[in-house]
Amino acid sequence: MEAAETLALEALTFLASDERRLGALLAQAGWTLPELRARLGDPHVLAGILDFVLSDERLVVGFCESSGCAPEMPMRARRALPGSGFEG
Repeated sequence: MEAAETLALEALTFLASDERRLGALLAQAGWTLPELRARLGDPHVLAGILDFVLSDERLVVGFCESSGCAPEMPMRARRALPGSGFEG
């Protein structure tokens, strides 16, 4: 799960590099920036970040290109976090 959390934080860094992407994440999740910052250690919040990225193929591609990770990694990471239906 630690690798999944790390990837989610990398995804947040990618989103935060563009004000519109970060704003869209905050709006969709109903978070304020201070709330997000305060809850970055919460696996459910990290799962929400990956859910947001995975909701748009362009975001997935952009994130994978910027981070150098394989395209399947965001989904693998999401499955390792709570709420995916794959917890075991």
